[in-house]
Amino acid sequence: MDIQRDAMEYDVVIVGGGPAGLSAAIRLKQLAAEQGREVGVCVLEKGSEVGAHILSGAVMDPRAINELFPDWKAMGAPLNTPVVEDRFMFLSENGARSVPGWMLPGCFQNHGNYVVSLANVVRWLGQQAEALGVEIYPGFAASEVLFNEDGSIKGVATGNMGVGRDGQPTDNFQPGMELHAKYTLFSEGARGHLGKQLIARFGLDKGRDPQSYGIGLKELWEIDPSKHVPGLVIHTAGWPLANDTYGGSFLYHFDDNKVAVGFVVGLAYQNPYLSPYEEFQRYKTHPEIRKFLEGGKRLAYGARAITAGGINSLPDLVFPGGALVGCDAGFLNASRIKGSHAAIKTGMLAAEAAFEALGAGRSSDRLDAYPESFKASWLHDELHRARNFKPAMAKGLWLGTLLVGIDQVVFKGKAPWTLHNTHADHEMLRPASEFQPIQYPKPDGKLSFDKLSSVFISNTNHEENQPIHLTLKDASVPVNVNLAKYAGPEQRYCPAGVYEFVRDDDGTDRLQINAQNCVHCKTCDIKDPTQNIVWVVPEGGGGPNYTSM
Repeated sequence: MDIQRDAMEYDVVIVGGGPAGLSAAIRLKQLAAEQGREVGVCVLEKGSEVGAHILSGAVMDPRAINELFPDWKAMGAPLNTPVVEDRFMFLSENGARSVPGWMLPGCFQNHGNYVVSLANVVRWLGQQAEALGVEIYPGFAASEVLFNEDGSIKGVATGNMGVGRDGQPTDNFQPGMELHAKYTLFSEGARGHLGKQLIARFGLDKGRDPQSYGIGLKELWEIDPSKHVPGLVIHTAGWPLANDTYGGSFLYHFDDNKVAVGFVVGLAYQNPYLSPYEEFQRYKTHPEIRKFLEGGKRLAYGARAITAGGINSLPDLVFPGGALVGCDAGFLNASRIKGSHAAIKTGMLAAEAAFEALGAGRSSDRLDAYPESFKASWLHDELHRARNFKPAMAKGLWLGTLLVGIDQVVFKGKAPWTLHNTHADHEMLRPASEFQPIQYPKPDGKLSFDKLSSVFISNTNHEENQPIHLTLKDASVPVNVNLAKYAGPEQRYCPAGVYEFVRDDDGTDRLQINAQNCVHCKTCDIKDPTQNIVWVVPEGGGGPNYTSM
């Protein structure tokens, strides 16, 4: 379609209204107010509202928000439940072995942190941003990067609305908008649609370790008040995962008798029969976990890929006219299972570099002050100390635990060596012929549930008459390669029932894509063994609508 699009001009456009993007917007406006300058800042958010697509554990380190808003407590930021106790257990099928507190590495100690709903923290940040004059446009998905003639970033364009499944305009058609900026910051979260393109276009990951990912699945429960311990933080490793599969769980008690229960599976797993969703459901039946949940009520469900490669996998952060911030670059600290403080800090650092460049009259050049300030920051020091965690844990539960103990307890993250990840996650899947199918128990509807009932409580919705946003480079690959060689892993690694193989009347198999179910976790884009699935943004406003996740 040859569509004429209107354009809007800003000093800075920010793609993604998560903690990184909003913190960048806030910091730009703070600096402008301090110096009496005007800076036009716009935030695009593909969710129906700010916070709708935000999902995290979450235990939040307040270090970065202390810098952004030193008086956040008086301002009413929703960090209401300080951590009061850490527990770490290694699970077997029916038993658990607790790690004494004195043996816990610093990365698993959460004194001074808060159990939060990151979605609600982000909503609060959105309110602060708007109060400072930031223009926020929820329900508008940035679908395309725009370039100047010299190859620098010109801005982004939002997707067209009202396009039918056949790719043709419907009666509700509205063309997308172009948003031009002197600088564009990309903060889409892990495996960002546009960030992925920019990393490839500018070769930002050259010489870096391949990025490593996990899928995080989470449920929000309201439990019996007699079992609720506000501020209790529990992590586990081991069962139900095999010892050669990276992963673990969290159970966080926060206010109002609510607990967040979740499970993370590293996407470098080898067995194509493994289902992260089913492993999560099985985990909740363990005696040490079910004792908290029995008699409670499940309120919400969601899933999201997380970046876990750490500092060794960070791409170059800047390119002409733009920068990557937060999990779009991969700033999560996997050893601490924390990324929100890193997102806020990198958003602030990028904003400060952009503000300086704007004040100097520069436009569309590289914001080199941003990576320089990152290297001089406490965040760089923190991530450097954690650099060996994920490569160590890739060696298996017990050897990995030993290596992490030596690295974190003995050397305090300053070991005279650096371990490296050498393979991308999708390269690790092995043929189904090398494994036996995993027999998962049927859901009981009390502790464990099926995918469709879970998707229902994620409040996921998409306009049905729109192009499918889970695209295939080659439509023959799912049956001829994935099903034939790997027993169709997409029907198991997807946590939302998007992919299923069905048999037609003529006896042939085909992949059916139920795009309406997609919770935007990006796992398929990461784990597909031939990288044949490419996740693109659907019509703005589609996807999950998380409340307190």
